[in-house]
Amino acid sequence: MNKPLAGALLSVLLMGAAAAPAVASVPLEEKAAPAAAVTFAGTVALSNCSGSVVRAPASQPNDPALVLSNGHCLETGFPAAGEVVKDQASSRSFSLLNALGSKVATLRASKIAYATMTDTDVSIYQLTKTYAQIQSQYGIGALTLNDVRPVQGSAIKVVSGYWKRTYSCNVDGFAYRLKEGEWTWKDSVRYTSACNTIGGTSGSPVIDTTTGKVVAVNNTGNEDGGRCTDNNPCEVDQNGNVTVRRGINYAQQTYTIVPCIGAGNVIDLNRPGCALPKP
Repeated sequence: MNKPLAGALLSVLLMGAAAAPAVASVPLEEKAAPAAAVTFAGTVALSNCSGSVVRAPASQPNDPALVLSNGHCLETGFPAAGEVVKDQASSRSFSLLNALGSKVATLRASKIAYATMTDTDVSIYQLTKTYAQIQSQYGIGALTLNDVRPVQGSAIKVVSGYWKRTYSCNVDGFAYRLKEGEWTWKDSVRYTSACNTIGGTSGSPVIDTTTGKVVAVNNTGNEDGGRCTDNNPCEVDQNGNVTVRRGINYAQQTYTIVPCIGAGNVIDLNRPGCALPKP
């Protein structure tokens, strides 16, 4: 995992760069859609990680706002394999950033609505303010969770509120299973090498640059070539074959969260289509 900065346990990496190949010009109607503007607006800094204020496509302005980060960023420590945290009281604070990465407010949680490190690595905090209040008071809107699976090759940005730093790369592919120490995650996003995320970027939203929507949450990377150990996740395919990709980083898809968000932004694990692990 891209370690939380305080009490760090996991990987620290530096960002690389990728050059875009030259391409022949094409008729205007065949050119790719313009990229969405991706800024720091709506991202947050936690005490040890990154995160973002997010909404489901059906979330309403007067719903209590949600903050998305990693399960391994919880203030209570890493959830054990198989553990699910649901509706646990929390007063954690988050520094809300504007488009330029400047802090504009401190937001506060009322509870941990959901968190786990089983199948995925996610924490969802419910805040004491609504989306409408945040928009009215600070001029900041929430990022929208995409409700469809990301596509291989799509351009993405990993936006870290902790470091006020953005990483640009593409979805290289997907790991059927990603195993790190005692934890196993399903259908993880694998980045191309340019997204060399570092400690403190855990929980950063992964934003599709075409739609501007959140498609994943940044969480881990293989630091030194180890095999399936802490700091060194490995990929396991359907046949049990293990692949180690030193220096490559990963994220957990978030479209699977959307079916679990009901009216009033309640995390309802019994909703149709919700496949998140239950307590």
